[in-house]
Amino acid sequence: MITEPKLENRNEQRYVAIRTHTTMQELDTVIQQLRGEVFAWLGKRSVAPAGAPFLRNLVIDMEALLDIEVGIPVASVPSANDRVTAGVLPAGRYASLVYTGWGSGIEANAALLDWGAKQGLEWDAWETEQGRAFGARLMSFLTDPNEEPDQAKWETEVVIRLADPQPR
Repeated sequence: MITEPKLENRNEQRYVAIRTHTTMQELDTVIQQLRGEVFAWLGKRSVAPAGAPFLRNLVIDMEALLDIEVGIPVASVPSANDRVTAGVLPAGRYASLVYTGWGSGIEANAALLDWGAKQGLEWDAWETEQGRAFGARLMSFLTDPNEEPDQAKWETEVVIRLADPQPR
């Protein structure tokens, strides 16, 4: 199931994450591994998450490598290191939808992108030699797999920031 897309304004959000490059084929394994590593890092510092863990797509080339961060929102950022870094999701206007079922991610992302195109929305995105880069495009994992083991019931939010309006 995929919900109707919506537009909303969001405040900036601090987070900690691990950045890496991976292929689509390795993505699920990488997400699970890095999410656990970031949670363990926060736990050692007694820092509570301030929201759902997420996958941030920095640069996407579906045929080659994805440049991603696996992160967790936090209210305050402890001192980071070379492996776990601090970042900020920018404030702005975002389009989002929620989908159910772990295997529906590509379909849900396509649905949001198609909806945005039909609405005439301009994404905070640009082309690079490595692929399409995004200012803020993420998938927030709303379901805790420790509480709900059935992947068919997992809910994930797809979120993409819109480009800032150009002054006239």
